[in-house]
Amino acid sequence: MYEPVQGTPAMDVILDPNRPAGAPGAGNAAADLIKDGDQKTFMQDVVEASRETPILVDFWATWCGPCKTLTPTLEKVVNAAGGRVKLVKIDIDKNRALVQQLTQLGLPLQSVPTVAAFWQGQIADLFQGALPEGDVKRFVEGLLKMAGGQMPAADLLAEGKAAAEAGDHQAALQIFGALVQQDPENPEAFAGAAAALFALGEEEQAGQVLESVPPKLREHAAIASIRSKLELAAVGRQAQSKLAEFEARLAVDPNDHAARIDLAVALNAAEDRAGAIDALIEAIKRDLAWNDEAARKQLLQFFEAWGFTDPATLAGRRKLSSLLFR
Repeated sequence: MYEPVQGTPAMDVILDPNRPAGAPGAGNAAADLIKDGDQKTFMQDVVEASRETPILVDFWATWCGPCKTLTPTLEKVVNAAGGRVKLVKIDIDKNRALVQQLTQLGLPLQSVPTVAAFWQGQIADLFQGALPEGDVKRFVEGLLKMAGGQMPAADLLAEGKAAAEAGDHQAALQIFGALVQQDPENPEAFAGAAAALFALGEEEQAGQVLESVPPKLREHAAIASIRSKLELAAVGRQAQSKLAEFEARLAVDPNDHAARIDLAVALNAAEDRAGAIDALIEAIKRDLAWNDEAARKQLLQFFEAWGFTDPATLAGRRKLSSLLFR
């Protein structure tokens, strides 16, 4: 499990010491969030309690090796849910009568670990074996969705995106920073924090945040998008200062493909996305294969940086498709 390094510039800049931990509306975890259950308390702790809050039941045994891996993972995910789901742990060797009753009702407890999810007094879902944390998270997310809720991390993500869309990038930075701490394997949290820093003009710190992303998350679309934005911003500033030069070179030689691609980068830096697209489409029309399809690849990097649902990306894709598949 990746853990953010406290005290590094990237982490310092996305932490807000004045912001309380957890998501809005998550509430404080109840004292009985995780408890050991038995056959005497099962009806109260699981069946009746599940009429208000989804309950996970972890059937385990002291001799079960996978249980030693799964139970801490369950506890971590349940704690992260901030009281929206609870966990009851049942030692099958100490509760044989309960296990026999549940087996007769169709619950497969011949092997452990087995985790059953209860909602509204009924078994809603179950899994067997020691799943990795990501799969346990998805299981709990599915249970919460069935119950009409979601994980606190989803609340924070929506709150951060709303702040960014409203142009409040400082608030977005604080929110995404809190989410990174709460869910350090959420690529959209890292991307959101880096994008907020980029919008605030802190490109170096945005790069530091991206460097702290766990390796397995670095190819996620949200991470790739902000990485491309940072790269384009750096080269775009240089290209902008030579805009007139590129235009002059093209006036002399319309087949100066290098100049046309550099012109597109400069236009993008000037927020003229339509102009940047047209420049690259023209370069592709003239010679798609030039320099290992450099114009097409540059256009794809623009799409990645802008986001795949951005209106400019959609328009550019239509133009590219019309050109390549005519």
